[in-house]
This record gives sequence, C-alpha cells and structure tokens, in this order.
Amino acid sequence: FFILLVIGQPAKSKRPKEPGENKIKPVNKKVKPKTPKMKERESVDSSLKSQSILTQVMDKGRFQKLAATLSLSAGQSIELRCKGSNVTWNYPSYLDTFKDSRLSIKQLDRYSQLILENSTAADTGEYSCWLQLCNGNKCRKDETKTGSTYIFFTDKEELFVPTPSYFEIVYLNPDKPAVIPCRVTTPSAKVTLHREFPAEEIETDGTDIIYDVKKGFVYQHPTSDHKGIVYCKAESQGAPQISIKYHLLYVEVPKGPPSTTIAASSNRAEVSDSIHVICTVLGEPDVDVNFRWQYPGQESERPAVIQNFWRLINRGTGHTTRISKSVLLVEDFEATDAGNYICIAQNLQGETTVATKVELN
Repeated sequence: FFILLVIGQPAKSKRPKEPGENKIKPVNKKVKPKTPKMKERESVDSSLKSQSILTQVMDKGRFQKLAATLSLSAGQSIELRCKGSNVTWNYPSYLDTFKDSRLSIKQLDRYSQLILENSTAADTGEYSCWLQLCNGNKCRKDETKTGSTYIFFTDKEELFVPTPSYFEIVYLNPDKPAVIPCRVTTPSAKVTLHREFPAEEIETDGTDIIYDVKKGFVYQHPTSDHKGIVYCKAESQGAPQISIKYHLLYVEVPKGPPSTTIAASSNRAEVSDSIHVICTVLGEPDVDVNFRWQYPGQESERPAVIQNFWRLINRGTGHTTRISKSVLLVEDFEATDAGNYICIAQNLQGETTVATKVELN
C-alpha cells in the first residue's frame, strides 16, 4: 500500500491547542531573487574563536558578538553580519521552501549581511555562516572561520516551532539515534513526551531518551518497543500546548548496496508485442534509490518508457521496508529490442547490477 496521509484542517480553537494547530503559515510567498545559499546542515564549531566572524547589528550602529543561543520575541527583525568577502549562510530550511521574501542576503566587500524581517515562531533554529576558500571553480569551507547561533523567536501562542505538516513519520533505526523534532520557541518551557495509545507519559531518563531544546526528544538506542504514535506537550506560563503527532516506525534492513531483483513480463516476445521489465529494490524506508537502464534499443534510440515509484510495506513483525521499483516498457517489440536488459540500482552504500534477457520468437 502507499502511505497517503489526509488530515483535516483543524479549527481555530481556544487553549489548549489541538495537535497540528501550529502549522506553518507562510507570511509572504512573493519570490525575491537572492544569492545562492548552501542548505546542508553542517555541525559548526561553536568555540569563541569561530564565533568572532558573526555579529548582530544592534540599534544606533552598535555590534554585538553572538552567544551560542539568542532569544528574541516573534515579530522582531534581526540583522546579522558575517565577516569575509565570500560567505555562505545556513538557516532554517523552510525559509527556502516558501521562497520567503522576509529574508534577504547581500554580499558586500568585507562582510555578508543577513536580514530577517517580521520574524515568526517558525523561524526558530540555527543561523550560521562560514568563509569559502576557492581555487578556480573548486571551493571548500574554511573550518577556522565559521560562526553559529541558535535563535529562539519566542511566541506564547506558539510554544512549538510550527511544522509544514500535521503528522510526521520518524524512522527508528537500531544503528543510530532517532529524533522526535518537537522543538520549542521558548527555551524555558517544560516539555514532556506522550504515547497516544495506551495514553501515558513516556519517561525521559536523560540516558536512553533525552530532551535537547535545539532538536527535540532523542532516542539514543531505538528498539521496536518504541514504535507507535507519540506527541509532545509544552507548558510555559499558561495552558499547555500539544505538538503535532509523530508516527514512529521501526526499521531493520541490512546495510549495503541495494538488494535488487529483475524480471521481464516475458522472456520471449513476438513482433509488435509490449514487454515490460521490472527492477525491484528492498531497503530502508528513508534511503533513496536511483535507477539506470541499459537496453538493446538504446543506441538506435528506440522509444522506451521508464517509470520509477516506491511504497512502504509493514512486514508484520514491526519492521517497515521500502520497496522501490523501476519499470521499463517497450511497445511494438522489434528484432532490435531483443537482448539483455540491465538495471543498475544505486544508494549511498554502492550499486547493484542485475540483468535479464528477452528474445524474439
């Protein structure tokens, strides 16, 4: 089955908030050209030395070096400067998703300027910059010249940082920590984790499950016992607020290149038949697979239709697997279409090549 999440728009409600009310509302979708920006999340050295290139512009032309965290009220605007003539910025990715015109970045001679106007709770997150060292077309990050700060845009109406959806899937992989990303806009808020069924608070012992105000709840050693639907609750000077729901799915798939199979609808074809060849990969739910094909009619540019798709399946033991498929369709089979059909499936661990033969009757 394909996972299709259709969740209704929650009505505006009084306190306490219902799950999902804190959905991102784009302030302004107007597109404004900006300089290219890096979007990868990189861990940034937060030593005092590296902080020195990032400053906040205050009133009356004063500058302030930034600490590891900064709290501002939602609605405020902020201007950051990063020293250098070739600066790259990183900031909450949703500002790119909505091409938000409240954000502007300008590179000047000796520094780069980032301005965020009319801030909202959704802008809470890490803001960092670094210098690029370039030699010709090749550039790399200067690890000695970076700056980073985590900014909370506090909003008592939105204790949780709004998210683009009302419901999220979190994969529990036994090999790495899993994060339930219910981050708050107010660092002093008291946050607890709750299971939906059976209804209970999940104890966070500070060892196996910890709360990180910049990430959310972190399961250090996920197991199949942790699967299910959970949500977070936050309290800070008023009625408690509820986060969106998170569906925790347990995953256990061998690491390595894709586990790939190939099969043709028939290995013998008549002239003018339609033949399809299916390449199938079983793997981890959150690992993308890329497919490439080599087939007999390729050089003569014979038309072939290739479609890729994937779905999640539950294997019945609490484990979730992703099935990725690539289907190559040849219509009006000719002699030039006979031969080997080769599928190359690739993931981050490597690639697997499989082949099958289709002959002309």
